[in-house]
Amino acid sequence: MTKGDLMSGIDKILVSREEISKKVKELGERISKDYKGQDLLLVGVLKGAVVFMADLLREITIPVEVDMISVSSYGSGTDSTGIVKIVKDLDVNIKDRHVLIVEDLIDTGLTLQHLKELLATREPLSVKVCTIFDKPTRRIVDVPIEYNGISIPNYFVIGYGLDYAGEYRNLPDLCTMKQI
Repeated sequence: MTKGDLMSGIDKILVSREEISKKVKELGERISKDYKGQDLLLVGVLKGAVVFMADLLREITIPVEVDMISVSSYGSGTDSTGIVKIVKDLDVNIKDRHVLIVEDLIDTGLTLQHLKELLATREPLSVKVCTIFDKPTRRIVDVPIEYNGISIPNYFVIGYGLDYAGEYRNLPDLCTMKQI
């Protein structure tokens, strides 16, 4: 893979931008209906969820507040280390609010479980999860996903916010990587 050539690392498109857009619209409609009249805080998980969060916000038709949290469990590899580290915490108080964690990909469930447990200690009214991509075959921990996007097979994926060593987040489709 050559620096500067974004397409050189792509093996194939797994989920097209059109499929992603359709699912994001569907999720936004469900969230708008389910949380109508409630105090909803979307918590995006940096950095991967940024693209999804931006698209999802445009599809939600009710007032929402947004905050971001940054956790790390991957380092620069392709497999989760299983050790979750909070890199950037929330800026707002979530006590007595409905919190919706917005994730790019649910894989083993370890990071999400840790995050839900952490946020639950801060006394929110609820903590639910919305993800655009889900790899159920990799699940180690059973975590409920109330707003589940697209199930994908067990490939290492890039694009639509997901990266490899910090690159490829800006691909508009979800893609598999060429072998490195």
